Amino acid sequence: MAALDKQVGGHHYKNMKIQPIDYILKNGLDYCEANVIKYISRHKTKNKKQDILKAIHYCEIILRTQYAEEASEEEIYNS
Repeated sequence: MAALDKQVGGHHYKNMKIQPIDYILKNGLDYCEANVIKYISRHKTKNKKQDILKAIHYCEIILRTQYAEEASEEEIYNS
């Protein structure tokens, strides 16, 4: 069995029409972007609110590291 055909520790991705790892790899997403996709995709079937908060955290990291010059601290943390 190929690595992308199995899931270790649950089935919250295997039941999706498009698995997050397939989307992530085919679109060349970086670490933070990949985590946003992962947590948003699984929140209903795994950790619910905690996964949404994790996705938001990674979005904040993206804003701070990639768009700091365009977004003020207030925009990043109080929007």
